[in-house]
Amino acid sequence: MASTLEKFIHSLDLRALPRVLQIQSGIYCQGSNYEMFGNELSLSTEEVIKVIGFKINKLIASVCENNEVSQFSAKVELPLNFPGLYKVVADKTPYMSIEEIARKVSIGPARFGHPCFYSAKDIKLANFTIKHGEQITFNSVEEVNGTMAVGCVVVRNTQSHSFTLPLSQEGEFYECEDDQIYTLKEIAEWKIPKCRNRIVKLSNTSHMWDSFSPLPENFDGCLILMPVYEVQAVMKFRKDIVHILSDLDVEVKDVTDCYDISSFLQPLSLEDIFERTSKEFPMVAEIMEGPSRSQKPYNLLSTGKEIVIYKKYQAARVLASEMRSDSSKRHFLIPMSYKGKFKRRPREFPTAYDLEIARSGKEQLHVVATKAFTSPHKELFSVSVGDQFLVQQCQTSEVLYEGRKKLIDVLACEQILSDSYKKVLLPMYMEGGFVEVIHDKKQYYLSEICKDFHLPFNVKVSVRDLSIEEDVLAAAPGLQFEEEITDSYLLISSASSPMESWEIPVYRLNMVVHLLSKDVQTVVPPVTRTTVEEVSEEQYYMLRRYENLALHPPPRPPKRPT
Repeated sequence: MASTLEKFIHSLDLRALPRVLQIQSGIYCQGSNYEMFGNELSLSTEEVIKVIGFKINKLIASVCENNEVSQFSAKVELPLNFPGLYKVVADKTPYMSIEEIARKVSIGPARFGHPCFYSAKDIKLANFTIKHGEQITFNSVEEVNGTMAVGCVVVRNTQSHSFTLPLSQEGEFYECEDDQIYTLKEIAEWKIPKCRNRIVKLSNTSHMWDSFSPLPENFDGCLILMPVYEVQAVMKFRKDIVHILSDLDVEVKDVTDCYDISSFLQPLSLEDIFERTSKEFPMVAEIMEGPSRSQKPYNLLSTGKEIVIYKKYQAARVLASEMRSDSSKRHFLIPMSYKGKFKRRPREFPTAYDLEIARSGKEQLHVVATKAFTSPHKELFSVSVGDQFLVQQCQTSEVLYEGRKKLIDVLACEQILSDSYKKVLLPMYMEGGFVEVIHDKKQYYLSEICKDFHLPFNVKVSVRDLSIEEDVLAAAPGLQFEEEITDSYLLISSASSPMESWEIPVYRLNMVVHLLSKDVQTVVPPVTRTTVEEVSEEQYYMLRRYENLALHPPPRPPKRPT
């Protein structure tokens, strides 16, 4: 039975991909040509295409009042990179079964793949009862004893209780309130259920367009977002991926069950390649869709080029940011193979607690106070601007508080006087300001800094990496090494002239390939070229957000006694 492309997308379960469609009718039938993303494409009647995926391409936004479109609101088109941070407003329309949730909402191991719902009524399981209104976290869709189910978690009194709910489970399920903030791109990828619109509230307006904004002036309210999807498909006689917008007036018919799906090329993302077993490497692939980045080596990965993928692995990187006073900071991921050298730059510390974190056994930390602090206790030291200290260690000290003695955490330091040193105690809760005094003139390699010092750490390139054609780090006025992260990479080279190899990031590079049945001429990869990867502002915050989730954050500085 034929349907419009838009209806087909709304009815499609992502788990059922790929699907083979036959063009039935529409304004692009009978050999009509149209241009999409710079490529001319012809969709003829009875032509078949293999749909391999779809995603939201853009959003149609309307100003929202009382959860409805404002009668005075014009619809505006927002690109996914439209700036700002947004809160998601919980959908008041219930889902009537677990199957409907699994079909319309993104659930899985990905970072945003854990939506939360509550049931309007109690749900009695074999050895567990889910109370009405209780938050249920959906983690996975899996097969349990031959029945498809959703893996769930409920937290009670800090204890996690895991269970499964079959897709056949019926009821009234509502979205839980979500306190997180998201970029528009994150919302489009994870927070808009199929066949539904999404209401969002603008949470941050500091990054609006520099010139023209399509939103009303001084807008700070709610928007209703309606998605327009883009279908990614493979055609019979093309070696690239075609992109078709869902709102095109085309009728299609699903003919998957009566078509040999293996006659199409099999597109693979870098994530698909990374999921292959180590025994399958090395492999030869042809690029079907290259990345849009102009930075080398990504600009060499053009559509149609053949590459050798030697292996997959996890590699360490240091996340660094330029030290600039304005907002146009650049961010970099620096490999441990970087051969340049660095000199230290002074660090700044907002609290005494930060001094304790920065302490190292390699040298004594020397700082100058940039902000005065008056101690409420006579046993502790009051700081004046310009006071200099050598940081010693954290300890506890007894102070008199409301006529009673009390133990608090303090930082033992030596105050540097003109001709002597004086032992002093600073309260750990002290909110002051300190800047580091650097005595060390040594030049360090990146690996030495990571081994000998605590991050964050401030540096400037003193000797650039001569193996890099253009060392972008050398031009930075200063760099702050923020944290060391581990990420997934593939090692590749050109198949036609394998003179050097490169590491390419699996999760930050949009590239699609298909495998070729060719033998790899050289199993041992050529010399690996060092690449400093510049990351966008959005990628930077994603890296900081999710790397920090894997770490146990340090305890908060103790509060000043009240």
